[in-house]
Amino acid sequence: MVFEKALEILLFVLGLGALVFFHELGHYVFSKLFKIPVEEFGFGFPPRLVKLFTYDGTDFTLNAIPFGAFVRPRGENDPTIPGGMASAGPWKRFGILIGGPLMNLIIGLLLFSLVFTLEGVPQPDKVVITDTNPGSPAQMIGLLPDDLIIAVNGVTVRNIEHLSSMVRENVGNEITISIQRGGENLTFQAVPRIDPPEGEGALGISMTNPVAEVSWPETVPYAVEEIASQGYALVSLPVMLITGQIPADQARLVSFVGLFSMWSKASEIDTQVVATSPESTPVTRLSLLAVISVALGFTNLLPLPALDGGRILFLLPEILFRKRVPAEKEAYVHAIGFIALIILMFVIVAQDIINPIKF
Repeated sequence: MVFEKALEILLFVLGLGALVFFHELGHYVFSKLFKIPVEEFGFGFPPRLVKLFTYDGTDFTLNAIPFGAFVRPRGENDPTIPGGMASAGPWKRFGILIGGPLMNLIIGLLLFSLVFTLEGVPQPDKVVITDTNPGSPAQMIGLLPDDLIIAVNGVTVRNIEHLSSMVRENVGNEITISIQRGGENLTFQAVPRIDPPEGEGALGISMTNPVAEVSWPETVPYAVEEIASQGYALVSLPVMLITGQIPADQARLVSFVGLFSMWSKASEIDTQVVATSPESTPVTRLSLLAVISVALGFTNLLPLPALDGGRILFLLPEILFRKRVPAEKEAYVHAIGFIALIILMFVIVAQDIINPIKF
């Protein structure tokens, strides 16, 4: 048990560390692309343990804190250093700053594509039964898991919400359910319950969207859609909280402690998948890494001091009005922002310990 827990922690640290590494790799690649020398690419965080090698003027180092990575371009914050990052044009600095978040979004896209390739792509316009409740109308008339529901009372089912709506509108009345089973079309009559047992629906079925096997290139649009949906959720969340569309207790920031709780739950689901269906490929942890990578990319683009988005914000006056914010003032704001982020992190860690995420 102790060994399994230690292995779980190790996999989590490696997975999260890899996402941070790719973020810094994005900064490195764009620095080299814009001919800005990179003095150090560190694996882990200081203090430095050893210099591994030097390549193209960059020292690649191994550091004491075994998590993620960092990149140190020449003259990162000092515009008086010739050929450094801070003395480069605003568009070059913009490119270097956006390189990290962009890399996280690319990694998220690749991971989502891999998940869809392994698991298939959900078909939101189709509804399949996964289970029937004992003694329910669905079980009494002979509906079975894997039955594809085609129509209710002759009306084609568009999605899960549409099916639920049609059943609710006809509680207590007989309905005709058209299904497809093994290539054969069948019709059943049932009466949805007016007062079903707690935790059950009027018809007494569990349902989901079936999945379709697709090739890797075909998964890319679906992966892009997932990323766009995650970005929209991040932007709209504050508005939904203010307007009460989402309760405050259902939207919370999480630290690495909360993320590990989510990772442990994902690991538990993957283990159950393998136990019940050995031929299946467990992808829950892979999906979680994709979500975290995209979240890391979007979060770093937020216009907050010390984040990439905050640094990009200070570029706007220079890009739009050719008037640069003094470097010392920008550094002062980012320093305060960094301290605020550290304090916030301690608060979120305490929250995740005192009030763990419940599943």
